[in-house]
Amino acid sequence: MVTKTINTVEALQALISQHKSEGKSVGFVPTMGALHQGHLTLMQQSLAQNEVTVCSIYVNPTQFDNKDDLEKYPQVLEADVALLESIGVDYCFAPTNAEVYPDGTQQTVDVNLDGLDEKLEGEHRPGHFAGVVQVVHRLLDIVKPDKLYMGQKDFQQFTIIGKMIDELKMPVDLVVCPISREESGLARSSRNVRLSPLDRARGCIINQTLLEAKEDITTLSLEALLNRARQRLTWEWTDLEYFEIIDGHTLDPIKNVRHHTYLVGVVAVWIGGVRLIDNRVLLSEKP
Repeated sequence: MVTKTINTVEALQALISQHKSEGKSVGFVPTMGALHQGHLTLMQQSLAQNEVTVCSIYVNPTQFDNKDDLEKYPQVLEADVALLESIGVDYCFAPTNAEVYPDGTQQTVDVNLDGLDEKLEGEHRPGHFAGVVQVVHRLLDIVKPDKLYMGQKDFQQFTIIGKMIDELKMPVDLVVCPISREESGLARSSRNVRLSPLDRARGCIINQTLLEAKEDITTLSLEALLNRARQRLTWEWTDLEYFEIIDGHTLDPIKNVRHHTYLVGVVAVWIGGVRLIDNRVLLSEKP
């Protein structure tokens, strides 16, 4: 099928309003483009659960704390739309900054995040999550979907968006989809295209380290788990920002494994000048 590309809020809302008047459910996947198989798994889940699927492609300037990172972010709309068509996505919403922020980017979302935005990524990327909350809130207000699909790879991000949805009582269900990985185990990311073949191969050490932590989470001490993981991720070709084992609800680094039932290993590391993040649930209270 042909994926219809829409550039204005007015046009998109008219179409969605028509679909909803017909009783159709709407799934929404927000992206910044440079789509890969990980993105497509989110959309395929939406396609399976909804009659209409919308994907937004918008590189949001307010969530980049590093101007160079914003300028380097790949923008390949034509290729992205071809991928959307290949799996049958209904609409690609590709707005300008003026459509997303008609009153400028200074407006913020008034929501109590209980400090979830100040930890981990928040410490290393000041202002990042304020921008994420701002743009996702705005996009949800535009699309008004029944379900919002996000990936587990950005663990802190979906936790924060879930908190925003709960606090503001927004009428949308958040669906979190598993991490999509390359054959080597490297988590799929739009940034991976910037890795050399050698650095891409080296990146498998991230997933291997997380798997080791999961295997030994109930048998080794916290100190031993953290020391081993940090050593595994420290090479002359890496720059480790953090490896932490956190409480999956609060995002706080834990002090004792035995005092928690939902533990997640989270990591951010630079390889070949590219910042890579990953995570894995190490212990879960969920069946």
